[in-house]
Amino acid sequence: MPLFGPGSQFHEFFDDPRWALAMVRATVLEAAHPQIGAALIDNSTFVAHPWRRLRNTFLSLQRMFGADDQVRQREAARLNRLHARLNGTDPRGRPYDAMAPKVRAWVVATMFESAVTMCRLSGQPLDQRAMERLYTEFRAFLAAMGDEEGHLPPALHEFWGYYDRVVEEELENTEAMRIILYKLFDHLPAPPLLQGLPTLWAAGRAIAGPVIGAITVASLPEPFRRRAGLPELPGAQTLMQGAYLAAGLARLLPDGWVQAGAITDLLSLSPDSDDPRARTITALRARMNRAGALIRLITPLPPEPEPGADSGMRRSAEEFFTQVLDQTGNGYVDWPDLAAMARELSSRLDLDEPEETRLYNAFADWWRELQTALDTDGDGRISAQEYAAAVPSLAGPALIEVAEVLFDATDKDGNQTIDAAEYRALFRTAFQRDTNGTGTTYTRSAFVKDFLSFMTGRRRTSPYDPLLAQA
Repeated sequence: MPLFGPGSQFHEFFDDPRWALAMVRATVLEAAHPQIGAALIDNSTFVAHPWRRLRNTFLSLQRMFGADDQVRQREAARLNRLHARLNGTDPRGRPYDAMAPKVRAWVVATMFESAVTMCRLSGQPLDQRAMERLYTEFRAFLAAMGDEEGHLPPALHEFWGYYDRVVEEELENTEAMRIILYKLFDHLPAPPLLQGLPTLWAAGRAIAGPVIGAITVASLPEPFRRRAGLPELPGAQTLMQGAYLAAGLARLLPDGWVQAGAITDLLSLSPDSDDPRARTITALRARMNRAGALIRLITPLPPEPEPGADSGMRRSAEEFFTQVLDQTGNGYVDWPDLAAMARELSSRLDLDEPEETRLYNAFADWWRELQTALDTDGDGRISAQEYAAAVPSLAGPALIEVAEVLFDATDKDGNQTIDAAEYRALFRTAFQRDTNGTGTTYTRSAFVKDFLSFMTGRRRTSPYDPLLAQA
């Protein structure tokens, strides 16, 4: 039987609605590992841009577990380059390294164990043969990343002792874990699909956020819950089992209704996308706004913005700092924020070496320029106040170089213009800018001008907001 693609055990779970609950649980167990938790806090965009992070994670799993071996090798190389850049020390002075074999093995272990747990909690436990197959596939996933054998036990019966030991001896109540459980869901920003509808989103989030947190806590290993001091709400076990059972029943819906890829893509759509579904969504917004107006009559939720109020408007310095520059959501701008921009752009364009390194180097040069100009107190990072006091310094030579490098990376055929397909690969929206009277190409000078206008003029734009500003 194949280890990847159709016919594999994991392929049966990929569009399983229960997988959403299992992935949240696995993410919490990953974040509880001190090395992973520190890397998430210092480098990840999961706080400020959770929906973007979700889509990128799903796309990566799709590539790694798909049937195409070349795609898998390419994605493994990309992930290894990404992880090689994630290292440092946590607040207690302990080093972390995303390339550490034991750390990577734990990430794979949490995904496997959470898949097994989701089947058990939904009343459809895996038989021994299926569990063995699934474990073999996850070990093959780790091997595809280039990790040597031995960091995950070779046999399934040995895995459970390894898993229990890590849970009991290595996991901690980390800051990253607490953010996921008690902040992320309660303050989860709206996905692009529902932006502009704060009333409906706030109403749904107020109910769903605490429920997801309670379900996740109740599903964690009991020894870790006790040691970490995670409170379990009365009735949480019943709620958790009911959620998994309901998700399991959703598998009986017609094909396509609960496909993870389709749902993720739908949530990521912006109104100006050339995807046909975007037109349907736009038509539904009027009805959703009317529903929001009804909710506002009975709840003290924030008012809806006027239609088109954001279009063409300038952001305040504070908004631009929070929505665009502070990619990690920690209240400051430092190198991990600019690295996150480079990572997102590289992922969008599916860059290889040396293009990816060239883009990272351009952002690194921009960071050094910003640090020299804006870091007035010399603490190695830029606060919102420091940024607001010297905004014009953003438009230096290094930012122009970033725009030039990004243009070259987008211009796949090297003809010094960006055509509709190249434009869509980067922005995932319709080609709306008419730069030379034909509407079919985007010149280098126009591209650089628009990029600088967005990054220094703080204007909301249809292409760049979904790329760098949206959650």
